Formats: sequence, structure tokens, C-alpha cells
Amino acid sequence: MTLHIPFDNSYAALPSGFFSAQPPVAVKAPDLLAFNQPLAAQLGIDTRPDIGPDIGPADLAQVFAGNVVPDGAAPLAQLYAGHQFGNFNPQLGDGRALLLGEVIDQTGTRRDIQLKGSGPTPYSRMGDGRAWLGPVLREYVVSEAMHALGIPTTRALAAVASGEPIWREQGALPGAVLTRVASSHLRVGTFQVFAHRGQVEELKTLTDYAIARHCPQADGPMGLLKAVCAAQADLIAAWMSVGFIHGVMNTDNCAISGETIDYGPCAFMDAYDEARVFSSIDQQGRYAFGNQPRIAVWNCAQLATALIQQMDDVDAAIEEATAIVHAMPAQLQTAWLHRFGAKLGLEHPTTDDQPLIEDLLALMQSNGADFTNTFAALGTDTAQDQFTDRAAFDAWNTRWQARIASEPDAKALMARSNPRIIPRNHRMEQMIEAAVAGDMAPFEREMKALATPYDPASDPDLMRPPTQHEIVPATFCGT
Repeated sequence: MTLHIPFDNSYAALPSGFFSAQPPVAVKAPDLLAFNQPLAAQLGIDTRPDIGPDIGPADLAQVFAGNVVPDGAAPLAQLYAGHQFGNFNPQLGDGRALLLGEVIDQTGTRRDIQLKGSGPTPYSRMGDGRAWLGPVLREYVVSEAMHALGIPTTRALAAVASGEPIWREQGALPGAVLTRVASSHLRVGTFQVFAHRGQVEELKTLTDYAIARHCPQADGPMGLLKAVCAAQADLIAAWMSVGFIHGVMNTDNCAISGETIDYGPCAFMDAYDEARVFSSIDQQGRYAFGNQPRIAVWNCAQLATALIQQMDDVDAAIEEATAIVHAMPAQLQTAWLHRFGAKLGLEHPTTDDQPLIEDLLALMQSNGADFTNTFAALGTDTAQDQFTDRAAFDAWNTRWQARIASEPDAKALMARSNPRIIPRNHRMEQMIEAAVAGDMAPFEREMKALATPYDPASDPDLMRPPTQHEIVPATFCGT
């Protein structure tokens, strides 16, 4: 039985220089590991036999491994460039991914459906175009966890084992393909490639397409820049509020939609540390937890530089773009204050509340307090257990209690702002190790618990920070 996906493709209608059209490369023995039925229904892909044709796991595996291309699909690898750790690469592109096509979901939003790990493309740069099981399951779990946390993100629709080995530095690893859903895969780097080449007409076409798709109210390129800066400011503040470290904030990993994209060596902090880095390739700490706001501004400055090249009055455009980018740190600070104020039960925090927040974070850092569990415990008798210097915490707690005395909804606000459970790094590694051995139970357990991250009755063991021997000091990119 052939799966019906209601494709409505627009990116494939752009000039051919925007992408390379090609089918996915078939795999040997596809086996469906996970399928997100609720998301499929939102996308208009309903596999329930009482609604449409009876599509079984084997049929889904064939489609989402890339062995069967559904009717109406227009598979293509997108072209883009990007700054990687500050160094510009003039041509990147989808080296192991293919956009199958687009659908209009149940809310009227256009969504991309992309296969990741679907084989080599013209942009693979000597790579095999494949993905191994570990990064596929990590992205599946973490992206869905981010969605449950209410943070803009790409989504995971399916994970399929390929039945083929993938060769990496560690040796042979089990291959897999992820199906990712996004509002689009337009990145800062998508604009950079045409700006770098001096292809002004293509840059104008891309800008018009991005505005029509993401912010039709925007007034031209500078209006698009304003929208992207605002979306990125809100996104980074949301990341910070849950202790998330992206790990590779290159411009080719910065989506103009304001969604979190490309979960490579990402991780959630356990003990709070402003300078925490997980990514094994981030040797200088460029993308450390506390650097993420600064990098977001830097990325948006690169977008501004690209957009300016299509403007008739370049001097005026530079002045306007500079003002937009220079306003972004204040936007970030406002968004950060709103997010962290809510974590302390402050519905309308002001700059006067900033020292209260910063003092708690400083105490958490000096005491090695767990980020997630500290905020979840505030207002309870167990909060001070997170601190070695209990007297210092008690002094802070007295100040905080005085501040929230005038906040009648503080408890409810904190309950919906402080998750009880996150995808802890050691649990992700344990889940991957089990899956490689053929045991998907830890994956299923994580998915169930992370679907309701604010629930006090979440799986208690999954809320536990790592023991000393469980700590994962570094994470690795899936390529």
C-alpha cells in the first residue's frame, strides 16, 4: 500500500540554482523504529485504517527510509553557505538530507518534510550522506522534548533503521534515517550563499519567498531582518530558561523561522555553569551556554550583511540594518528577564528583579546546583538541598519570598515555567547504547516521560542528575 502525503510544494518551484533535485538512495533493510502518529495527523498524513488505507510499519519504513518516494514528492537537496565556528564556507548545502516536499498542516501552516541520512548529494563534500542510529534517536527525543517544553523547534516524524552499517571513527555503527518536519529549512546560510556569489536576483527571489512564507507583514528585506532578530531573541531566551546548549550555532544552523534546528552535539545542563560546553568540536567555547545570546546577535549580523546587497541605497540600508542588529541585545535581555522572572514566579519582572535572578544563578554555579531541579524545588523544603552553602541560599530565599509576597499567581506560574524533567545527557547515551543492542525500551520510556515535562508525577528516576561515573563530558556531531 502506498502512503498518501498531501504535498503542496513551493521550494521546488524556485529556480534550479537553489537546490539539486535527486531521489533518496535506497537502503538495504528498512525497519520502522518510531513513528509520530499525532504529528502525522496534524500534517494530513493519517494512517489509521478507519480513516484511510491501512498503512503498516513496513510501508512506513519504506517511505521514511527513502526506498519509496510518495506521489507528489519533489526530493531535493537545498543549497546554502555558512559561517562554521566563525569561518566562512562559501558552499555547504544538504550533504545528507533531502527535502521530500511540503504540506499544509491542519492549522494552515506550510511545513517541510525532510529525510536526514538519505544518502549522498552534490553537497556531501566526500561524506557518505548517511546517519547512524545514535544521532537520529538523540534528535528524535530532544526535538520532541523541546516541543513539549513549548520551545519552537523542528519535529520528528519517523526514525527508521537502515539495516546497513555506517562507518565512523568508532568503526561500524548501525545506520538510520530521521524524518524531520520544519516550518522551513531556510537558514541564514541560505542567504549568504547568494550574497557571496553576487547573485542579486536570486537573493531578491529568496527574500521575497522567505517573507511570503514566514512574515508576510514584513516590509521588505529590513522587515525580514527585524522579524528574524525578534524570533531569534525569543528562541535563545527560551533555550537559556531550560539550560539548553545547542552546541553548533553556525549560521547554517540558524533557521530564519526562529525554530531550533540541527540537534548535533546538543545537551541540557545538569549542574549550572555559565561557561558549560558539551560539543567535542567547540574547543574554544564559542558556543558555550552563556555565549549563546552574543552568537545569536552575530548570526543576525551576518544575515543583515547578506540582505543589504540587494538594496538600491546601500548606505541607507547599512544604517537601518545596523540599528536593527544593535537593538537585538536589548530584545534578548527583555526576553531573558521575562523567562527567568516566570521561573521565580514573577509575572511582570522589571530590571529591578534582575539582581535577584542573577544572584540565584551565581549561587547555583558556585554550589554546583542542578539547574532543572533547583528551579523545580523553589518554594519547597527540599530547595536548599541543592546547595552546599545552605546559609547563602537561605539568605537569598528570604529576599525572594519577600518579592513574591505580592505575586498571587506565583506558584501556578512557576509550575508551568519550570520543567521537572529534561532529556538528560547521560540518559540519552544510555538510551542510544540500549538501542544499538536492539532494546528500544529506554527510548520509549524517555518519550513517554518527556511528553509531559511539567508534570510533578514524571518518572522520578529520569529526573535524577547523573552520578559522578554517569557524567557525559562531551557530545559529538552525528556526521
